[in-house]
Order: sequence, then C-alpha cells, then structure tokens
Amino acid sequence: MPNLQDVFDCDSPVALVTGSGAPRVGRGIATHLASLGCRIALHANTSVDQAHQAAEQMRSEHGADVIVTEGALDDERVPDRLVAQTHDHFKRIDILVNSAAIWRPTPLAQVTADEMRRYFEINTIASFLCARAAAMLMAPQTRGGSIINIGDWATGRPYLDHAAYFPSKGGVEVMTRSLAVEFAELNRRIRVNCIQPGPVLLDESVTKAQQDRLAACSLVGRIGTPEHVAHAVQFLCENDFVTGVCLPVDGGRSIFASDGVQVGMNTG
Repeated sequence: MPNLQDVFDCDSPVALVTGSGAPRVGRGIATHLASLGCRIALHANTSVDQAHQAAEQMRSEHGADVIVTEGALDDERVPDRLVAQTHDHFKRIDILVNSAAIWRPTPLAQVTADEMRRYFEINTIASFLCARAAAMLMAPQTRGGSIINIGDWATGRPYLDHAAYFPSKGGVEVMTRSLAVEFAELNRRIRVNCIQPGPVLLDESVTKAQQDRLAACSLVGRIGTPEHVAHAVQFLCENDFVTGVCLPVDGGRSIFASDGVQVGMNTG
C-alpha cells in the first residue's frame, strides 16, 4: 500500500484540519499527520492560543511546517477563507479533515430553532463549504486529494438529550456520499469519506464508574483514543480505492446490543 507521499506525489503533503486547536480529536489527527511528514494547517476559533502552542510542539517534535488559521465556522465566509489561506501559504492542499463540531446535551423541550440552526451551520454546512472549497483547489492537482468528514457512530442509535446534534451529524454522512459523487466529476482522484467515532474522548466530569460502563458497551471492552481516529484518517488517505464510505471507529459499539447508556462522550 502506498504511503501519503506516494498517493499525493509530494514529499510533504498539505493537510487542513478544522477544529484542531484544542486538545481534542482534531488535534490528534493533525499531530499524527505531522508525524507522517505532512505540512499542517491547524484551525481554531476560541482556542487560538492552544493552536499556536500545538504548532510549536509539532515543529519541535516532527519538524513540521505548520500554520494556524482562525475563524468561527458559523460565519459562511470563513470556510472559503481557511481553505484559501492554506492553499496560498503552501501552494497546494491534499487533505481536508472536517473535525470541528459542537456537542452538548440539551433536553428536548429546551431545543430552540436557533440551536438547531447553529448545529447545522457548524457541523454540517461548514463541512460542506470547506469540502467544496478544497475540492475546487484539488481539482487541478494531478493526484486530486482526500476529504474526510467526522460523523458519529450513534446517528443510527441516537440517545437522549441530543435531538439537535444527531440530525446535523446524520447530514454529514449523507453529504459524504453525495460529495464523493460530485467531486469525482471534477477529478477522479478526489475522494470523500467519513469516520464515525465511538467513545474516544470523555469529558472530565465522567466518573470512573461511568467510564467502566461505557467500556463495557463496546465489543473490545475499552474506551478508544484520538489516535485510533487519526490512524483511520491515515488509512482513508492512503487507500486510494476507497471513497464514499462511512467508517465506524467505535470498538464495535454500533453493533453491540448492550444495555449501557451514553454519558459524557465527546468525539469532536
């Protein structure tokens, strides 16, 4: 199987990872890609200082060329700007990972129309706009590019108090298949895939007992890590015969008929 350098015919492929400022899944993905020799565009909105600290760490540990992009993704002008800034600096873009997302429990009776709109604006529409902007710049590239969206394993088995969140993530999965078809018309080497993480990053408020219950809800009997998602990103970038798929990275949680409940999960 070819490595990233072979796939993109570039010694240092360029990757933009949204939502990679704070130490969450997006940061883990960006750090892993940097370790594989990629040039990195981090993105942050409220975690800009943390993004700059992460950039320094990637430069120090991996010798990576890293920039920090900024902006609130509920502003429809920001996705185009982030992608353009990345391309202007590095003169190409090979990988886009749409990792930025919002996620918090809200009882059904308290969900407002504005909250629904905000979930779709950030989790769905911004991913669409970033993907489209990247695809337009990938199209002239001989080797195209790889676009990876981050969904959620539980869109098929949603749990309580996330009636605004799950529709926005379900839209990401349908969008992945649609854009795989659309972008292939621009360049057959542009591929679009989706990763559906399970419990890979828990809120600090989750107790040991709750962690044990969550672990018992997976077939592998443990909680995952951001590195598990990052490795899946690597696979989807390197395997140039995979496109339009939604890949669960959930320890078998989506197929395991346990009676556990979901608490404190944060896959973004």
